[in-house]
Amino acid sequence: MKIGIGIPNQVRDVRGSVLPEWARRSEQFGFSTLGTIGRMVYPGVMDTVALAAAAGATTSIGLLSTVLTGPVWPAALLAKEIAGIDEVSGGRLTLGVGLGGRQEDHLVEGLGARDKGKRLDEDITIYRSVWRGALPQGGDLPLVTERAREVPLLFGGAVQASFDRVARSGEGYVAGTLPPAMVAPSLEGVRVAWKDAGRDGDPYLVALAYFAFADVATGGENLYHYYASMGPETADFLVSNINTGADEVRDSVRAFADLGVDELIFHPTTDDLDEIARLAEVVL
Repeated sequence: MKIGIGIPNQVRDVRGSVLPEWARRSEQFGFSTLGTIGRMVYPGVMDTVALAAAAGATTSIGLLSTVLTGPVWPAALLAKEIAGIDEVSGGRLTLGVGLGGRQEDHLVEGLGARDKGKRLDEDITIYRSVWRGALPQGGDLPLVTERAREVPLLFGGAVQASFDRVARSGEGYVAGTLPPAMVAPSLEGVRVAWKDAGRDGDPYLVALAYFAFADVATGGENLYHYYASMGPETADFLVSNINTGADEVRDSVRAFADLGVDELIFHPTTDDLDEIARLAEVVL
């Protein structure tokens, strides 16, 4: 199982200037992937911006959004952004995309929270059309360069429609930041949908976990603040499941490996650069 690390782009009031150095150090330590978390209405850095910064600061580490909220974006605009980031990175980007669960994130007029699943399915077609160099309606120039490729797609979500979307349109699945036992049914749901759709091979399965080593209290406060809009019970539960030391991190690695996960990405809860080395010492 590969081990990746998150970029602290949605840590409360993250210092944006930290992100390129975070990416460089993560690559130097040998993590497999840099992951971002996506949210519009929050005092952080947009996942596309964080991925672009990481793409420019690194040369080999994978890049993955875990996950970007697709339906809040105009599809052609997002496709162009993603193609540009992928090209800057030299083809290292995978787009993890989901529906999102926050009404307030729908800032663009006409892209509200209704019919998100249907819209995302339509958007996927637009993404791929843009990446293939199709001309926009009424236009005579493509939105991307001739070097653009079809960026691999992973999908999030914990309902059957999400599992079916993976099997129909994706290369794999990004599970929620939940304990292994709670993620297991979704992983199995994706595998079953994949098989039922007649897909060859296996879906690529990514799991997520939060961690904090040096300043556990601040990490917990930051995570609570991020999830507070979902209610205190949910926020408290997620804070209680932060991996706060080497033993808990190792236990998570073992548990997710036992579930057959292909890659586990540990997301930070502070923007302390030294957390990278602390995690690397335990898992790499």
